[in-house]
Amino acid sequence: MQSQRAEQLSELAAQVSDCRRCPRLVAWREQVACERRAAFADQQYWGRPLPGFGDPAARVLLLGLAPAAHGANRTGRMFTGDRSGDFLFAALWRTGFANQPTSQASDDGLALSDVWITAAVRCAPPANRPTPAERDQCLPWSVQEMGLLSEVRVVVCLGAFAWDGALRLLTALAGPQAPVRRPRPRFGHGAELAGERYSLLGCYHPSQQNTFTGKLTEPMIDGVLERARRLTQDAR
Repeated sequence: MQSQRAEQLSELAAQVSDCRRCPRLVAWREQVACERRAAFADQQYWGRPLPGFGDPAARVLLLGLAPAAHGANRTGRMFTGDRSGDFLFAALWRTGFANQPTSQASDDGLALSDVWITAAVRCAPPANRPTPAERDQCLPWSVQEMGLLSEVRVVVCLGAFAWDGALRLLTALAGPQAPVRRPRPRFGHGAELAGERYSLLGCYHPSQQNTFTGKLTEPMIDGVLERARRLTQDAR
């Protein structure tokens, strides 16, 4: 069963990587991959949509906003090769979800345990701001992904955009007849939303804007990840 799930996730990753649904995002990600940043001028950029990655048997799903133009859009792996990823993977290592504290390249030996990392939007957007239409175009990929990640019980939302994306994802998974939550649950660091199958946890995004200013600290992100693990244990 585990090998079959891994194979299905690999097939989905190949489909995601070929997606060209959003003309604006296609043009931007490919422009960035051609022009490159001076520090990475000698590197071949990925320049395509990013599939999720991690443990196929994960009980925790980490949902981000979108790939960084010179991070994941360059390396081909979510949160890999940028400052946000540096902060995130160090936290995953401290809390036992990763075998090493760094993630610099797709072949650097990183292995995740009990966690899967993905994003609400799979392509790097201009100014890191995808449009609502682009978000909605990506939603079917997330629905398929969650359908294969059958052990997931907790979704950690990295930022308000991811929180909104997770709410839309759970609504899509529940089907058109499912009741809509009113009032709409609000994002906040440490916000918690329990559900019959999935629980949502809010965490400030590990962007430099948050980590350099102290809005998000190591104990804060560690606390959310540790809470996610406890919730998966309670769900057994």
